[in-house]
Amino acid sequence: MYNIFIYLYLCGVAIYSLFNKKVRKMWRGERAALGIVREKMEPEARYVWFHAASLGEFEQGRPLMEQMRSEYPEYKILLTFFSPSGYEVRKNYEGADIICYLPLDTPFNARRFLRTIRPVMAFFIKYEFWYNYLHILKHRKVPVFSVSSIFRPGQIFFRWYGRQYGRVLKCFTRFFVQNELSRELLHSIGIDQVTISGDTRFDRVLQIRDAAKQLPVVKAFKGDYKVFVAGSSWPPDEDIFIRYFNEHRDWRLVIAPHVIDEDHLKQIMSKLNRKVVRYTQTTENEAAEAECIIIDCFGLLSSIYRYGDVAYVGGGFGVGIHNVVEAAVWGVPVVFGPNNQRFQEAQGLLASEGGFQVRDYESFCQLMDRFDTDASFLQAAGEKAGAYVSQHAGATDIILKEIQKVEC
Repeated sequence: MYNIFIYLYLCGVAIYSLFNKKVRKMWRGERAALGIVREKMEPEARYVWFHAASLGEFEQGRPLMEQMRSEYPEYKILLTFFSPSGYEVRKNYEGADIICYLPLDTPFNARRFLRTIRPVMAFFIKYEFWYNYLHILKHRKVPVFSVSSIFRPGQIFFRWYGRQYGRVLKCFTRFFVQNELSRELLHSIGIDQVTISGDTRFDRVLQIRDAAKQLPVVKAFKGDYKVFVAGSSWPPDEDIFIRYFNEHRDWRLVIAPHVIDEDHLKQIMSKLNRKVVRYTQTTENEAAEAECIIIDCFGLLSSIYRYGDVAYVGGGFGVGIHNVVEAAVWGVPVVFGPNNQRFQEAQGLLASEGGFQVRDYESFCQLMDRFDTDASFLQAAGEKAGAYVSQHAGATDIILKEIQKVEC
């Protein structure tokens, strides 16, 4: 049944690629992957394979990749992606020796790909459970690890109709899960090779914080003002916080939208009645006189949070919030919308009182008014957010110590 679905999916992707640029990149990238591997691989080298679906999973796996590369230089690193949003951004990442798309999980593709690369160890980040690849790796006795994975009762593996597909989980040598519930769920289906390591994303954001660059334009913009940084925002988020900041001119506003295209940028600017500049089109002097700055390029958000007094992470009025720990690591309170129940780090921030949920404009106003008038509350919330991140770091070391016990 699984393979029938994969072949139907393959046909669908091939057809859809004729009409969608992003899907076309993925389709072409998957077909070119084996050629890239054959061209770049060193026949006598020993490869450790990391697979990440997209950019977020890559960032979770990155601390482990980089520490393994440092401590075990005898291994080469193969990095594969499923999504263009991961591959296109990180295809020139210097921490891996070969980077390509993962060919779709058909029996033929899996056999051919693994026969070519012959990995000595494999890491699948978070939600990656490719049936054919995993069964062939198990057959070849290759150690396979699931990193920063998290499981919930409603997932197919724990339903009566998903038990057959759930056998794919028995292909893993060990799971490094984020919480106790995940361990209990795996135990319920007979899987006990589990370590509660936490989430490597905490290690990654600490790395990012320590290596963050100074941004003179944003520093000049901040001056002596209180700054609200809205990261990865969508229109429903923007409708709420822009309305507030149009009326509260003692704050300055940084907007780093999730979608950066001219239509969206013009839409944001049309909602503002304050002096606004675009990051790529301004100078330090102009930024110092502005009241709002729009970040119209990628790659700066993690460094921009350092200039904020309050951070807002978008997506909570849509399919789900983006990376809240990327903001919290700077010791600022983090605000987000109501769709956050599936995100453990958001729930953790709420419990630590370093994160705050808003449901509408009125609740946002109440929270911001308190931040504005109660300096001790603002400071304490930021300290709690930063402490939450620091207290949950260390997953990378736990994983490395455990895999040292496995002979390759």
